[in-house]
Amino acid sequence: MTTGRTRPAPRPPEGTPPPAELARQARAVLADAVRIARWAAADRDPGAGPLAPKARERAATALELTADQVSAGWDRARLAGLVELHGTTARPGWRLRAWDRDDSAVLRGWVALFDAWSLVHAAPDDVAPATVAEVVEAVPQVLSLLQLSAGPVPVPALLDLLQQRVAELRDERCEVPYDPRAASGPTAAPTASAPEPEPAPATAAVPLPPLLDWALEGLAAVGALTLGAGQATLTPLGNWAVWVKLEQICVAAQSPAGNIEQSADNMLRGCARLTPGPARAEYRAWLAARTVGSAVAELLAVARGEDALLRGLAFEALRVVGAPAEPEVRTASAEPSLRPYALLWLAEHDGTDPEDAPDVLTREESTWLWVDTAAAVADHGETALLVRHLDSAVQGTVPALLDEVRAVGHPRTVQVLVALAAAHPDPALAKAVRRAAFQVHTGGA
Repeated sequence: MTTGRTRPAPRPPEGTPPPAELARQARAVLADAVRIARWAAADRDPGAGPLAPKARERAATALELTADQVSAGWDRARLAGLVELHGTTARPGWRLRAWDRDDSAVLRGWVALFDAWSLVHAAPDDVAPATVAEVVEAVPQVLSLLQLSAGPVPVPALLDLLQQRVAELRDERCEVPYDPRAASGPTAAPTASAPEPEPAPATAAVPLPPLLDWALEGLAAVGALTLGAGQATLTPLGNWAVWVKLEQICVAAQSPAGNIEQSADNMLRGCARLTPGPARAEYRAWLAARTVGSAVAELLAVARGEDALLRGLAFEALRVVGAPAEPEVRTASAEPSLRPYALLWLAEHDGTDPEDAPDVLTREESTWLWVDTAAAVADHGETALLVRHLDSAVQGTVPALLDEVRAVGHPRTVQVLVALAAAHPDPALAKAVRRAAFQVHTGGA
């Protein structure tokens, strides 16, 4: 249920540089990563994971870097989406191709690196992974304090906040010591062989000071802050990134139909009756609450399902995602059931006028899309819409359409033709459509 109110999006921090300047700073942070990604694209044998020793040596020689610098730059290139992993092969990412001409691509790449700061700078080996995870979850509060302070913040103040946030996270999970005696019932009594359980460690016992140092060093390594004598300060990039995250939270809070927490399947079903404008607002809110990678994967998974209406809506939502979805959509274009949708998406993404985009489809692909759209109308639309859908066929005549529909092999062909025959007011045409449905069903000519 919605009250009709929307939360105003936060304004950029005062003194935030313009996007072009922020992009210049982001390019400087990722300069070595870009060089290595471009070298890998030309070398054609960089490997998909950590660089093999021989490849690392070749890159170090070619780029006049140390082996450690090459390894670090390669990791950053992967995290920033400058290279993409396809099985055992690494390929140039869309951000690398757009690096010199698209400031938004650069900033998206840097934000991806910023989000992965805990991977860029390895956590101490002697700390439990659960404690490390708590600190990573608490860091956004630390960043918010740094932004609100609009200047240097003493490390002790950051440590106090980190300790409070970790304690809150533990309280939210209702962590209590596990007592094995509770499992044996209320009558169980302690024995000499069953000592009293150790109390859960207090928050103060957690080694938070070194973990705060680790977090600050990791954020500094990605260019989000600078470290001084006992203090930390957000860089312009870091200040802007915190604002971007706050803006995403506000956008997510403005979902008019309340679909943010739904799965992609349920979200798209909820948008099926919306007009295009409100539907796009829902898509934006839903996307803002998720990482791009997981959202694209979830939408494509829905598109692979049997519901043709959701397939079309999934690609409408992917249009809102924009350029970051391009690699996955391009891969999906190899799948017959997704190919027409993916080719239209790619054509529009490359700047083709939406009215001209259908020209990229072959006759067979256009016919397959016509049947798939008809299936969506038959399942979810009105009878009159299915009859009017005939006018959108590229064949121009019903006999030609039926000939090509029979040959295209869409799994819903019979159901679509039966529904069309039942809906069409012309008895002669309806009879021809029923005959075609019968021939497809029986495998006849």
